Amino acid sequence: MAISASAGGKKEIQFLWVGKDKRGNTIRGKALAASESALRADLRRQGVAPTRVKTQRPPLFGGGGKVSAEDISVFSRQLATMMAAGIPMVQSFEIIGNGHEKPAMQKLVLDIKNNIEGGSTLHESLAKHPLYFDDLFVNLVEAGEQAGALETLLDKIATYKEKTEALKKKIKKALFYPTAVLVVAVIVMIILLIFVIPQFESLFKGFGADLPAFTQMVVNMSRFVQHQGWWLLMVTIGAFYAFFYFKKRSRNMRRNLDRILLKFPIIGPIMVKAAIARFARTLATMFAAGVPLVEAMQSVAGATGNIVYEEATLRMKDEVATGQRLQRAMENTGLFPNMVVQMIAVGEESGSLDAMSGKVAEFYEAEVDAAVDGMSSLLEPMIMAILGVLVGGMVIAMYLPIFKLGSVV
Repeated sequence: MAISASAGGKKEIQFLWVGKDKRGNTIRGKALAASESALRADLRRQGVAPTRVKTQRPPLFGGGGKVSAEDISVFSRQLATMMAAGIPMVQSFEIIGNGHEKPAMQKLVLDIKNNIEGGSTLHESLAKHPLYFDDLFVNLVEAGEQAGALETLLDKIATYKEKTEALKKKIKKALFYPTAVLVVAVIVMIILLIFVIPQFESLFKGFGADLPAFTQMVVNMSRFVQHQGWWLLMVTIGAFYAFFYFKKRSRNMRRNLDRILLKFPIIGPIMVKAAIARFARTLATMFAAGVPLVEAMQSVAGATGNIVYEEATLRMKDEVATGQRLQRAMENTGLFPNMVVQMIAVGEESGSLDAMSGKVAEFYEAEVDAAVDGMSSLLEPMIMAILGVLVGGMVIAMYLPIFKLGSVV
């Protein structure tokens, strides 16, 4: 049995409870409440005699605190499924909220439920949480409420969220692998420079001869890392902090970075395909929901995930608002392949823009998936070669004096 949290102004706490119902059966559950006494009173009102109530401790590594985009995607599908099954909205929110393992997500869902019970519409309740529900999500829900087709729109929203989250995971996969290997390579080099090479250096001192230039260079690097390593570490951390600080606050910097990323070898084509896939998927979802094209373009721009494509979409919106066809506006940007432009043109002429945009999205989502797999296969030998050069180079540098000594003997 689950208990819903009361809509009070106090901060609510997650509790685990055990009690007995009117038949004497032992039942247990969890709930959000302002205090233990408030929860006990709520349980008694529902015919449960609480025998034990305790505060639920947060997960050891903080896994229950933050609401992620994946949580919102799962919530969208759960709500769409329950509404399609005919379960009333308030009851659907109560089931989803009380059944969620993550306290922060449980609180979010139950807060929305309380707002709906207070007389707000669903889109008004979602709009009160802009950190989790963007304008696109809220606008689609509002369109569904106004058209009397909320169940259908919720299903489209759930599909949209699932597709976009899957695409994000593919992009992260594409960027994570080379980054992780590079970090490991740097860590291995630092370990060799700090702990291994000094041992060889002490051995070389007994040779009484000049070291080969390559070996001397590696020894000098080792001395620098040992004596100036902390300064180097602080400068590196400061540089990363400054980079992300200004990247977050400077739109010009983000624009330049996005422009460079789109032209970067291997990664660039994947980012282009991902931006087009997001553009087409969002356009298809918005247009299928009955949102006017000019209004839909505003949400499409923010969903592309790249400032270059975002600004191009906003320019397209202005051109469409003055009577220009979407096909012509896309051609003017120079960012969309001819195949995409032609499919959009067919959609405009046949009155099936949502269907054609959906096909474009499916094609480019598959292209991103194939490109990520291909990139992984391509990078594996390249990364092994880089690791071999870095680590193998140090090993060769350390053994050069020994080889030289052996040849003299």
